[in-house]
Amino acid sequence: MEVINALGRRKAAVARIYMKEGTGKITINKRDLADYFPSELIQFVVKQPLNLLDVAEKYDIKVNLFGGGYTGQSQALRLAIARALVKINAEDKKALRQAGFITRDSRVVERKKPGRPKARRRFQFSKR
Repeated sequence: MEVINALGRRKAAVARIYMKEGTGKITINKRDLADYFPSELIQFVVKQPLNLLDVAEKYDIKVNLFGGGYTGQSQALRLAIARALVKINAEDKKALRQAGFITRDSRVVERKKPGRPKARRRFQFSKR
C-alpha cells in the first residue's frame, strides 16, 4: 500500500497527515503522540476514528501540525485521519459520518468590531 495523505482543519489549526501500513505509531512534528499531547483525553480524541473502525494498530501516521491551540489541533488531526480512512476504504464513510468525524467544524473566532472592546461586548453604559 502506498502513502495516503489527507488534510484536516479546525479553527486556526491545520493538520497534514501521511498514512501508511504499519504498527499504529503516530508521530506529530517528529514527536510521539503521547509526547506532543500529554492529555489522555486529547489522545483519545485523536484516536477516535481509528478505534471506531478497529484499525488503531494497522497504520503508521506522520503528521505535520501547526496553528491554533491543542484542542483545535487535536480535532483537525481527527478530521484528517477520518478523511484518510475514507480514501483507503470508501465503505467506512457512513460509520465515520454517523459518529460525526467527517464533518468540518466551520466555527471560527468572530472578529473584533470597531467601537467595541470585543466582538459583541459593548462598553459599560451609564446614564449619568
